[in-house]
Amino acid sequence: MAFSSFSLDFSKLPQHVAIIMDGNGRWAKKHGFPRFYGHQKGAETAKKVIEKTYELKIPYLTLFAFSKENWKRPKEEVEAILELFKMYLTKEKQFLIEKGIRLKIIGDREDFSQDLVELIEEIEEETKNNSELTLCLALSYGGRSEILKAVKEISNKVKQGLLDPENIDEKVFREHLYTKDIPDPDLLIRTSGEERLSNFLLFQIAYTELYFTPVYWPEFTEEEYLKALWSYQQRERRFGGVCEF
Repeated sequence: MAFSSFSLDFSKLPQHVAIIMDGNGRWAKKHGFPRFYGHQKGAETAKKVIEKTYELKIPYLTLFAFSKENWKRPKEEVEAILELFKMYLTKEKQFLIEKGIRLKIIGDREDFSQDLVELIEEIEEETKNNSELTLCLALSYGGRSEILKAVKEISNKVKQGLLDPENIDEKVFREHLYTKDIPDPDLLIRTSGEERLSNFLLFQIAYTELYFTPVYWPEFTEEEYLKALWSYQQRERRFGGVCEF
């Protein structure tokens, strides 16, 4: 079945798509290129997916770009990826502004250099009132780390007498997550054939629909994206409830 935008029911599009962009390095190896070239091609794919998400008027897109665990990679590769981030953010800043896209970075930004942090904060500030699409980039992000951060913040408030433990509920907990002002993902896509979550949005994806594809991220075309959205639309989401006939 060939997929196009016409294959979709526009009344049933997800409000928030999250993607684990996996397979850059393996794609590069498969084609005889250095790993960094795979990341460059991956950045081009990310731009196309952002443009399609904007075109479909899906209001939230979260891309898992660099995990806490990725710091374990060879120093040269990490430095090259961070330089690619800076180039990408600098190049696409005007695109985000012109399209009304808000940029939000989630993750431990204190891990980054001061110049990268300043660039991130500059673009976040300039796009903070944009409402066409919220683009979340997960950088130096880990789901377990995010949960621990929230627990520590809540514990400190209790210790200081600012919060009664009896008042701690899911709403309070969410207010201490990076994603406190965005809804949980409706659809999580992972490329490259791996079928695991890899420490991504562990709290937020409790009822998220999962879609795995063997396609490496640089090969993830518009049709592959539409195929994932179509698959999502075939599912019945009950959130622990029962099916209504």
